[in-house]
Amino acid sequence: MTSEPVLKPSESLRNVRYEIRGRLARRAQELARMGYEVTSLNIGNPALFGFRTPETMRLAMIENFSESEGYTHQKGIFPAREAVVMQQQARGVVGVSAEEVFIGNGVSELIDLTLRALLNDGDEVLVPSPDYPLWTAAVNLNRGRAVHYPCRPENGFVPDPDELAALLTPRTRAIVVINPNNPTGAVYPRAVLERIVRLAEQRGLVLLCDEIYDQITYDGAEFVPMATLVHDTLCITMSGLSKVYRACGYRVGWAVASGKTRIAQDLLQGMELLASLRLCSNVPGQWAVQTALGGYQSIRELTAPGGRLYESRRAIIDSAEASSSLLLQTPQGAMYAFVGVDTEDFPQFDDQQFALDLLEQKHVLVAPGSSFNVPYRNHFRITNLPDAATLRMVFQRIDELLGEYRDAPQPPVARGSVVAAQGRFK
Repeated sequence: MTSEPVLKPSESLRNVRYEIRGRLARRAQELARMGYEVTSLNIGNPALFGFRTPETMRLAMIENFSESEGYTHQKGIFPAREAVVMQQQARGVVGVSAEEVFIGNGVSELIDLTLRALLNDGDEVLVPSPDYPLWTAAVNLNRGRAVHYPCRPENGFVPDPDELAALLTPRTRAIVVINPNNPTGAVYPRAVLERIVRLAEQRGLVLLCDEIYDQITYDGAEFVPMATLVHDTLCITMSGLSKVYRACGYRVGWAVASGKTRIAQDLLQGMELLASLRLCSNVPGQWAVQTALGGYQSIRELTAPGGRLYESRRAIIDSAEASSSLLLQTPQGAMYAFVGVDTEDFPQFDDQQFALDLLEQKHVLVAPGSSFNVPYRNHFRITNLPDAATLRMVFQRIDELLGEYRDAPQPPVARGSVVAAQGRFK
């Protein structure tokens, strides 16, 4: 009897991972179906925690719904693109028109589209470590090679431009900058951004700037739009409605080309060709862009003292400080915290095993730090979207589990020790 042939996935998926929605998330769904109440902190999905999209944006879609039944221009409807131009101009970005704006089905689609237009076999892209893992995956899927530059915990997760420069080769095509940063919440200082820009301009590299959390900052942290610093190379800035406007399901993002665009006309035409192949992005959501960018910015209330995001972040900071085993670089932006576990207390700590134990035993779902392409295994990411009381309860359960580890004769270990892995950035 012959065995059935097995259908195997493409080899291109070998280096692609997205653990944020992977094995642990599937197990959390199984536990929920069994009747357990799981607190899911693995994804920055505002709607899951009761946040609402501003009413004016919903009304804008409803009022224009009759105009949303046909295909639109491949780059997006003009009112949405023009609203993005006006936002960029208000921030000090010059030389941008609607022709340099691409509307996509979220920033995720635009990352893939841009890299597909840019990369040839073996081209290298410098990607931060930790990163939002879609960036590494998209580089690999589009025939490139992701080269990770370290954003070290001891440096507040801010990159060192000298370390970045040391990784450049003749194959380097672009530098990815995620600011404010996911997963760490770091907001990069102007001086660091300027040095990265000068490096890119000297080498003719494209700057790919993921700024989806551009208005989510705390305690006076200054967000500097990268495009305001770039003059002599191409800068592509990406943002959207998902986070600042709590509209993840609308699937509306944009990419804006600025800087030395005259040298990139062929690339931009390639991006438009790819945009044409998918006909157009979601139309109803595009009608919310002009209202979102031009209307009242309610995110400021949420991130100010007393606001929901601010107070939840405060609960994370206070809980980490109160723990004898947790380490935290205070997040200055975005909606996450990248929490470390002291390896002096737990020298064999493994983030994947910890996340599994936390889910199975305490019914809390977090994202292991190694999911974000770091060489160490003693961090995990949580979102600050739940209310402060829920987050204090979560950290109580985390401390309970760590206490159980401390009392166990043989703490659980999986896939090697933290100490061995830390040598990759040395």
